[in-house]
Amino acid sequence: MKKKHYEKTLEPLQEELNNLVRWLKHTGRRMVVLLEGRDTAGKGGTISAITERLNPRQVHVVALSKPTERESTQWYFQRYVAHLPSAGELMLFDRSWYNRAGVEKVMGFCSDEEYTRFLKEVPRFEQLLVDDGIILLKYWLAVDQDEQEARFAARAQDPLKRWKLSPIDLEARQHYDAYGRARDAMFTATHRKAAPWFVVNFNNQREGRVRLIRHLLDQVPDTNITPDPVSLPPLTGKPAKERHRVIKPVE
Repeated sequence: MKKKHYEKTLEPLQEELNNLVRWLKHTGRRMVVLLEGRDTAGKGGTISAITERLNPRQVHVVALSKPTERESTQWYFQRYVAHLPSAGELMLFDRSWYNRAGVEKVMGFCSDEEYTRFLKEVPRFEQLLVDDGIILLKYWLAVDQDEQEARFAARAQDPLKRWKLSPIDLEARQHYDAYGRARDAMFTATHRKAAPWFVVNFNNQREGRVRLIRHLLDQVPDTNITPDPVSLPPLTGKPAKERHRVIKPVE
């Protein structure tokens, strides 16, 4: 998908996303979208495409770092619960509680007992969210290993993207098959009617973003809430100029 065609296709979808968040605010509904996938799959770019033209006071991105020492002693889901939406909000998770089924399992950051308990608990946890009225969507962004390697190489060569390569990312390159097995086990244990998984092909990132956003919009009812009209009353008096006498302006 060429850039110009992508931008032309994306614009009406972003208008529909605005309708979606307007509908959330109007109805008081809450929405959670989980974006999971291998490193370089395209989670960050997809989140940017979704949020680019939305109200940041209503739409929030959750990208948690490594648990603190205190958090590591809490109920596993506890720090994620703190980021669940209030009425009218959309929360986008750039990775989520499924870290335990992926990177923690493959890289040995959790015990077998913790991993097994997680797979048993997560369907019940998500059922509670759905029963409470939260719209929960779970996406897996799929990318083949050769495409993943090309993206790793591009990041390594671009000084503006090098920050995306962590030591864990570099080590994970050697575990593509192990991540695949962990993903399959995760799907088997957590793909439920109340909170199913949706797999999106992200070997082409622009096409993947468009496909995911279209699917996301299809998962909610007609969200066309007519916005209140805005009329600007005329100014009283002459338009003023900005004052900057105290500090020297930049030339």
